[in-house]
Parts: sequence; C-alpha cells; structure tokens
Amino acid sequence: MMSNSARLIVALMLIGTPVLSEAFAASTIDLGSRRELMVDDYLIDSLSGAATQRLHHPVRREIALVHDAPWEGNMGSYHTVFHDPDYKDGGRYRMYYHGWQTALGDNKGHPLVICYAESKDGISWEKPELGLVEYEGSKANNIVLGEMNGSECHEFSVFKDTNPKARDGEKYKGLGFGRNPPGLYVLKSPDGIRWSFYNDQKPVMTGHPFDTQNTAFWDPNIGKYRAYIRDFDEGRRDIMLSTSDDYIHWSEREWLQYPGSPEEALYTNQIKPYYRAEHILIGFPSRYVDRGWIHATGLLPSRSLREERAKMVPRYGSVVTDALFMASRDGLNFKRWNEAFIRPGLRTRHNWSYGDNYIAWQVVETDSTDDDSPRELSLYATESYFTGVTSRLRRYTLRIDGFASVFAPLEGGEFVTKPLTFSGDTLSLNVATSAGGSVHVEIQNAEGAPIEGYSLADCKEIFGDSLEYAVRWREKGTDVGKLAGRPVRLRFVIRDADLYSLRFISR
Repeated sequence: MMSNSARLIVALMLIGTPVLSEAFAASTIDLGSRRELMVDDYLIDSLSGAATQRLHHPVRREIALVHDAPWEGNMGSYHTVFHDPDYKDGGRYRMYYHGWQTALGDNKGHPLVICYAESKDGISWEKPELGLVEYEGSKANNIVLGEMNGSECHEFSVFKDTNPKARDGEKYKGLGFGRNPPGLYVLKSPDGIRWSFYNDQKPVMTGHPFDTQNTAFWDPNIGKYRAYIRDFDEGRRDIMLSTSDDYIHWSEREWLQYPGSPEEALYTNQIKPYYRAEHILIGFPSRYVDRGWIHATGLLPSRSLREERAKMVPRYGSVVTDALFMASRDGLNFKRWNEAFIRPGLRTRHNWSYGDNYIAWQVVETDSTDDDSPRELSLYATESYFTGVTSRLRRYTLRIDGFASVFAPLEGGEFVTKPLTFSGDTLSLNVATSAGGSVHVEIQNAEGAPIEGYSLADCKEIFGDSLEYAVRWREKGTDVGKLAGRPVRLRFVIRDADLYSLRFISR
C-alpha cells in the first residue's frame, strides 16, 4: 500500500526536480535526537492491517492525601504537584491545593485557603506546620496563603521558573484568581513558601470568569510564558491561551482548538510540556457533563447528598466529571482523545460527584511500589468532592511515556512514518509485547524502499517490555549512524504489541 507521502513524491516527480526538492525538504521531519510519543499523528504517514492508535489509562493506587484538617474540608481541589530537586536535602515532591469547606447539611463552611504538602517519594505525603497564616487563632497549620489581595484565593498554581533570565528570589512563581478587584494575580517567591505580589498587587488579566485552576509556566520552545485560563464560549466552558515575555503583560487570549473532537464543556486544563519531550505539551482537562435529573442520575451513588447539593444549585446535584487527555505541538491546536482518560468507575460515593476525577497539575516520575518494576509516572486525582466533611486525593500510575501507543493485535498491522532525518547511531524504542507478540523495524529510503542491511528480514525480532529497547539488525547490529542526516522512513510491523515512543540516541 502506497503511503500518503509516497503518493505526493510520485506526483511531484512528474512535475520536476526543483519542485520535488523544495516540497520534499518541507515535508521531511527533522527529528534530531528528540523523543517522540505516539500521542498524535505527527509521525504517522500510514497505518495498515489492524494497526491503530489507542489511549492508555492510569492504574488506581493508594490515597495520597486526605483533606481532613479543620481548614481543609470537602472541597479540597485544584492541586499542583511537581518535583523540586533543589528543595531541602535530596529534593522534595511539592504540592499546593485549596482547602475549603462548603456548608452542606450540618457542616459549617469556612473561607477558601491555599495549603501546602510535601513528600520525599511522591507516595507518602506530609503537611508541615508553616506558621504563616492564622486560622481560628493559631498558625500551626499548612496554609501558605489565606487570601489573594484582600479576598479569598479561588486557586493558586505554582511552578518553578526555568527562564534563564528569572531573577534571584523569583524562581517560584504563582498564578491565582482573586476578587478584589476580580482578576488573575501573579506572585513570586524565593522558596515556594513565602509569597509576594508582582504588578503592585493589581491583576494582570481581567474580563474572564477564571473559575477553575488557571495555570502558567515558562515554555522554552517559544521563549515566553504561557497561561491557560478559563472562559465561556457561547455558554460552553472552555480554555484560552495567552503568552507573555515578562509574566506581567499578557497577549490577547485565543481559544484552544481541538480538530476532530466534539464540543464539550471543559473545566481544568492541566497543560504543561512533558518533561521527557518538552516540545510536546500534554494536558488533562476535566470534562463537565450535565444531563439534568434523568432516571440514571437518580441511580448514582449518594443520592441523598446529591439531592441536598441540588437544593443549593440544581447542577450541583446533576453534574458529573471525568478526566481527558490531550497533546499539542504549538500549544494552541490539540489532539484531544475523546474517550475518558480516567473514568469515575464502579465505586461508591467517592468518584461520581461534580468535582471528582480532577487530575493535579501535573505528572511526576516516581519509584514503583511493584516488585522490581522501573520508575513510572504518578498522577493524582480528586475524590469525595462535595460529599461530606472531607475530600481526598488518590494516586494513579502509568508507564513512562505510556499515554498512548500504536498498537496491533496478534493478526498484525503496520505503521510507516513520514520521511524524517535524525542524529545519533541507535534507534531506541519504548515498547511492550505479549509473550507471543513481536515488533520488527525496517528503515526505508524516502520513497519507501528498504535500505540494504536494514530490511524487515534483517531486523532481529523484538519482544518483551522495555522503556529503552535498542533495535538490532543482523549484519548492522544497532548501528544506524551512517544513515544520520539522510531522509528515511521507519516501517514497524507490530503483532500484539504497543509502541509508546521512539528516539535516536548516541551510544
């Protein structure tokens, strides 16, 4: 079967060599030594046989944190999680979230505060006594911010600034919604604990509702700060992008685009560059679904609590939320996978409430708790939101790079890349097969013909499960260095196996 790029090349050959050279150069991907994930169709020229792309789902693990302190409560949410190798001896995983108790039944509500937790391993978490903010006459708590410019903080997202021009004392930056006056405020900190305002305590963005977890970070791909904020698109909750050179002056906001996805209401965005491939931005938006009070709504867990919430605002009883996954190359146009990344699941009251299954901003790498398994990705998602006097955060795990894959069942399928150039001397795969499955790789020239010594028949069979599998050919071994800089294609023949990511490395 001729691929789309091959058809284009043949057509251009009939037109003339100069046109062919220019068009081919424009269509060839300069891969270099970047790691590429199978989260979109960026590399894919053709899929044939039974090959397809599929989304993978994180594994449910233990409860990471319970929001049970008097200043926390049943609406603990909008978590930020990141690993900070420079904080304390040996580094720490750091977490920020809002503590909030809303009045529900006999529960007494209290204003929203921003809390802090930390961990040595990303699995067991502690709430340190910070001594910063007074709550009911005591500063013996883990509250890091009590208000945002004279009003309660709606949320607060923190990042460690990797901008090479970031000033000393401002390595940690935060973004949050305050109401005095309404808008987004930006803050700075020397240690992630003690915070002060930028911009003379004035909001840097106004005119939008901002009623979700708004996020900002330095993006080395564009040399600017990005901010992803909440707005309404003709009544539908959705996400907008703004950029800044200095973290204070922000561009006009643009709506994100999701070609091929249906119109859906999205709450959080949780967008950030993936730490192992920073040219790819990944996000975990929360999907907001309100069918009203139909028959199935009444059969969901905790009906009495649902009805009680509905007395406050009808949608508080009928809305349900889950988590999606999306990826982008430019930060504006996203491949959004339409099936849920995290479903509420066959459980009780903890996952079917409005506000459940919100994924924290963002993934971190942790040790595995399973036998001698390699390190993995940890994600954290809300549970028990709006259901009692406490809420909680559950940890989930996923293989490294394992968001999506090119997969084929045992009957087999093929995946051929677009023309690409690379640097390095070894092709390394993140790949998993069954005991009976396999992967073979052929390196082709740009027109799709096998290169001598790198044909499918020359490839030594790949099976097993590895994050870094060096592909080997019979006579050439792992050495592909002589092909570096030449336009080539990769042809994968896959049987009961998943290909998650690939890159060319120097060994």
